[in-house]
Amino acid sequence: MSIVKKADVLLPQNCDLTKWSVVACDQYTSQRDYWERVTQFTKDSPSTLNLVYPEAFLSEGDARIEKINQTMEEYTKSGLFKEYKDCFIYVERTLSNNRVRKGIVCSIDLEEYDFTKGSKSAIRATEGTVLERIPPRVKIRENASLELPHVMLLADDKECALIENVKKGEKLYDFTLMENGGQLAGWLVDGENADSFLESIDAFRKNAPDGLVFAVGDGNHSLATAKTCWENIKKNLSAKEQENHPARFCLVEIENIHDEVLEFEPIHRIVFGVDEDEFIEEFKKDLGAKEEGTQHIVLVNNGNKTDLYINNTTSPLEVGTLQNYLDKKGYEVDYIHGEDVVCNLSMEKGAIGFLLPTPEKSSLFETVIKDGALPRKTFSMGEANEKRFYMEAKKIK
Repeated sequence: MSIVKKADVLLPQNCDLTKWSVVACDQYTSQRDYWERVTQFTKDSPSTLNLVYPEAFLSEGDARIEKINQTMEEYTKSGLFKEYKDCFIYVERTLSNNRVRKGIVCSIDLEEYDFTKGSKSAIRATEGTVLERIPPRVKIRENASLELPHVMLLADDKECALIENVKKGEKLYDFTLMENGGQLAGWLVDGENADSFLESIDAFRKNAPDGLVFAVGDGNHSLATAKTCWENIKKNLSAKEQENHPARFCLVEIENIHDEVLEFEPIHRIVFGVDEDEFIEEFKKDLGAKEEGTQHIVLVNNGNKTDLYINNTTSPLEVGTLQNYLDKKGYEVDYIHGEDVVCNLSMEKGAIGFLLPTPEKSSLFETVIKDGALPRKTFSMGEANEKRFYMEAKKIK
């Protein structure tokens, strides 16, 4: 069976797509005001906000999960969706400065994915998977009838033989995304065009170094959750039943890492609930921070930036040294996109921010093959408002 599979894609009809499509649920986790604006904007309109669980709202507990599952059933039964069978969706995301990022939405076989560090599977995690983060996500997914993808896979396609060569058919949508998200357009890829794409994937796989076809660019824990749910489901299925069970295949978007528009951004850190002066003094002492050193990290306190040069390193990368330290100390940490957000949050009492350098995307596949995975939350594909917005859906029951 191919690593990629045609999907039966559900798209909403006759509704305001700007209100339908919201950004990935793991964005703006410390900016509840963002999600409150989105809630007001989408009020009384069909929206993916009602089908996902923004992490900023996780304190609402199981009641929200039950409501999500109920809304999935309501949307499906109401005739909101039109189903496009055995297809892919070619997408173009127009960002600021008219930059256009290209991708293709398809199903991938979860049997070809393993998030364990050092895995030799065709689809691999690029960062360490935090196992403790999977059970809460399983709780959200396990009784859901639909999935909506914000997972983005990367292909090391120097020859631009995959996405750039896709032959697209009917335009299915073209609209403005909310909250300065840009523009999103999608075209149907079916019939012979879909078959051609599958053939190009199979040919690409044959030449993939170390058998690594796709690396997870965004949504690592969401994909790990889908994998965990599938492993739980298949225990009660015969081999024949497993072959085409909808939960075995996960909807994702594939992009080419060599797309010039695809930019890697560092994921910064912010620590909450500390005595600021005491924390800074201890941090500098423990990590041997001096005027010169091996690794450069910027500490942010009350909006003020301080360059720190670390000598007591525990990882080849700054992000690894910092994460190891914060994990060891057990601090409350959030992961932030954008320097301005870190600076603003660092104004809060008991908050310390850290700015990290931009990782090199050109070395991603080599690093995953050699080292197994990067430290968790090493990079982000663009700023928060450039992340994937939910649009398509697929049945998983």
